[in-house]
Amino acid sequence: MTHDLTRRDVMKGAAGAAALAATSVPLQPGQAQGATVTGVVFEDRSGSGRRQPGDPGIAGVLVSNGREVAKTDASGRYTLPVDDETIVFVIKPTGYMVPVEPGTMLPRFYYIHQPNGTPADLNLRFRGIDPTGPLPASVDFALRKADEPRAFDVLLFTDPQPESPTEVEFVRDDVVSALVGAKAAFGMTTGDVMFDDLSFYDRQNRIIGQIGVPWWSIPGNHDLNFEAPGTHYSRETFKRVFGPTSYAFEYGGALFLMLDNVEYLGADPTRPHRDGKYQGHIGERQLAFIASVLAEQPADRLVVAAMHIPLRTYINPENWGMNTIDRGEFVKLIGDRPCLSISGHTHTTEHHYFGAADGYAGRTPHHHHVMTAVCGSWWSGPFDHRGIATADSRDGSPNGFHLLSIDGNKYTTRFVPAKERRQMRISLDSEFHRDRRELYRDARMGALLGSPIPRESVFATEVVVNFFDGGPNTKLLCRIGKRDPVMMTRESRIDPFVEEVFARNEATKKPWVKADPSSHIWVARLPADLKAGTHRVEIIATDEYGREHRDHLVLEVTAGETSTNGRG
Repeated sequence: MTHDLTRRDVMKGAAGAAALAATSVPLQPGQAQGATVTGVVFEDRSGSGRRQPGDPGIAGVLVSNGREVAKTDASGRYTLPVDDETIVFVIKPTGYMVPVEPGTMLPRFYYIHQPNGTPADLNLRFRGIDPTGPLPASVDFALRKADEPRAFDVLLFTDPQPESPTEVEFVRDDVVSALVGAKAAFGMTTGDVMFDDLSFYDRQNRIIGQIGVPWWSIPGNHDLNFEAPGTHYSRETFKRVFGPTSYAFEYGGALFLMLDNVEYLGADPTRPHRDGKYQGHIGERQLAFIASVLAEQPADRLVVAAMHIPLRTYINPENWGMNTIDRGEFVKLIGDRPCLSISGHTHTTEHHYFGAADGYAGRTPHHHHVMTAVCGSWWSGPFDHRGIATADSRDGSPNGFHLLSIDGNKYTTRFVPAKERRQMRISLDSEFHRDRRELYRDARMGALLGSPIPRESVFATEVVVNFFDGGPNTKLLCRIGKRDPVMMTRESRIDPFVEEVFARNEATKKPWVKADPSSHIWVARLPADLKAGTHRVEIIATDEYGREHRDHLVLEVTAGETSTNGRG
C-alpha cells in the first residue's frame, strides 16, 4: 500500500523466463502471422521442458490469453486469439505441475508474445520486455504429473515491500529463514513484492526461493512502472520477471484465481519520479476471465481469489485507492461457490463478510481476509537485538504472514507473527492516561499499560486485548482469578501499545506511519471491587474458525500508594 495515494504509493519474449514452460516451433520463411496462437499441452515425461517423442498431449486442460479460455482437445491442442501484446498461459490442473525455475522457484507457465517489446519512448526506469519477434507456429506447455493431496497448506505473504537492500535482508532474516524447508505445498505473495525499486526483484526472488516450494506472485501498487501513461504498460517489469499479472491454477482440487486489481491512472509529471494515482478495480477483462474459468469448474470446488487491494477495508471504506470499485461484480460471479478471497495493501489485519446487501448470492457470506503485511509498518520502529525493525503494524498486529490450510472445499487461515509466538497482546489502559506522552519520560516502554495499579484506579482501568487476527465472528472472554468470565466488547480503537511504540521511536519510524484504529480490539473494565493483591487475568478467545486461544496477564493491585507506572 502507499501511505499517500498521490505519492509513489524470461529473456526474449519469456523464451528464457518461460523456456522451461513453453516450447515453440518458429514459423517457416513466408508463413503469415495470424491472429491466433495454437499449441499443445503435453505430459513432460523426460523432464526436459520440451516435447519429446512419446510425450502425449493432455486433454481437457485450460489455456488462456488473459480473457478467453480454451480447453485442449483429445490430442492436447488449443487455439486462442492473440494480439501483439498477449501473454498466453496454461492453467495448471490438479495432479500436474508446471516447470519451476531453479533458484527462485518461480513457476514458468506462460509465453509472452510482444513482438516489439516495451516501447522505448516510455523511458522506463526498470527494464521491460525485450522484443519477442514473430509468433511461433506452436506454443507448447509442459506439465509433469504430481501427487497433490486434498489436504495441504499454503504460505501467504503480502507486502514484503523492501525499500532498500537492508530491508531485503529484513525479509530474509525476519521471515524467510525460519520457513526454509516448510512443509507447504506452495507459497504466494499478494502484491507489493517491492517498494517501487523493482531492481530488487531478482535478489528477493532468490531469497524466497530458498524456502523450497513453488512461489506464485501478483503485483501491487508498488510494483508499477510509474512512467507509463496509464494502466497499459504499467506492469512491463513485473511481466518480464513473473509473467502474467492475472492468471489461475489448480492444486489439490482447489482453484486459485490470481488477480491484479490495481488500476494505474497515470503518471504525474509534477511529482517526484512522476508517480501517479491508482484505484482498486478488477475490470471487465479480468471479470470475463474469471467467468470463463469458473464455467469450467465444479460448483462445489473451493475457489481462493488473491488480489492486492482489499474488496473492502475498515481503514477508509470510501477511498477507492484502498477498496475495490467493482467488488459487487466479483462477488456476484462467485455466486454460491465455496470461496475465500485474500488481499493485503492496507498493512492491517481484517475479516469481512459479504452478504445479500453486497450482491452475494451464496448461502453463507463471502469471506474476505485482509492479511498482515510481512513488512508490518513498512519496516518501521525500533530495532530488535538482531538489528531488524520491530515493524509492528498500524493496527497493533506484529508483522508476519498467514498459513492457509485447505481440506477439500474447506479452509482455515492462521496468523503467524514473525517475532512472537502469541496470538494476542493484553494491556491495561486507564482513561486518565489516554494521552500518555507527558509521562513517557518517567516510565519505561509499556509500563503505563501494565501493573501495578493503585486500588483507587481500578474502576477507571480497562483490560484491552488486541487479538491480532480477530474479526466479527471472534469472541473474547476475560476471567480474573476464580471469578466468572466476562464477555469482552469489540471496539474500533487505536491499540495503546503500538501508539506508544510509534510515539517513542520517531527516529526509526517512517514519517507517514501512524497508529490507526484497529478492527480487532476487545475491552472489559476491571471489576470495581477488585482487592489489592496479585491476580491472574486470563483471556479466552474463540477465533473466526471456532478455534480456542488462551493467554494471561499477571495483574498487581497495590493498596493505594503511587505506582511505578505513573498511575495514582
